[in-house]
Amino acid sequence: MNIPAPKPGLVIRYSFLWSHERDQGAIEGSKDRPCAIVVATPRDENGHIHTIVAPITHRPPDDLGASLEIPAAICRSLGFDQGRHWLRFDELNRFLWPGYDLRPRSGGGYDYGMLPPRLFEQLRRGILQLQHSRKGQIISRDD
Repeated sequence: MNIPAPKPGLVIRYSFLWSHERDQGAIEGSKDRPCAIVVATPRDENGHIHTIVAPITHRPPDDLGASLEIPAAICRSLGFDQGRHWLRFDELNRFLWPGYDLRPRSGGGYDYGMLPPRLFEQLRRGILQLQHSRKGQIISRDD
């Protein structure tokens, strides 16, 4: 299986580490889940790619301003199940691509496809707004 090139909007399967898991001492997420790449930029002269992902979850958000529901048609196009799905703005993971926590999908490959540009832009704006108000957090997975 080939690992795809990371690019903003690509939805990958990833072992996302939530802040409450980290606070309990975990170093790996308890569940592999779809995550949208938000940032993918060269980090150094060795070609390492600095990557930030936002998680996609079934759990309805406690704070509606910290997430965005993904329309059902987009969920279908990405191959998600029929449940409702939310992109979260308030918790992000940062790692060097591809890292240890990129996971293969059961049907093969590591990605589900791309978010439509309009949805990605809503995700980006939501994250920037929360980061600006200091309500969002980024968990480094490179430690």
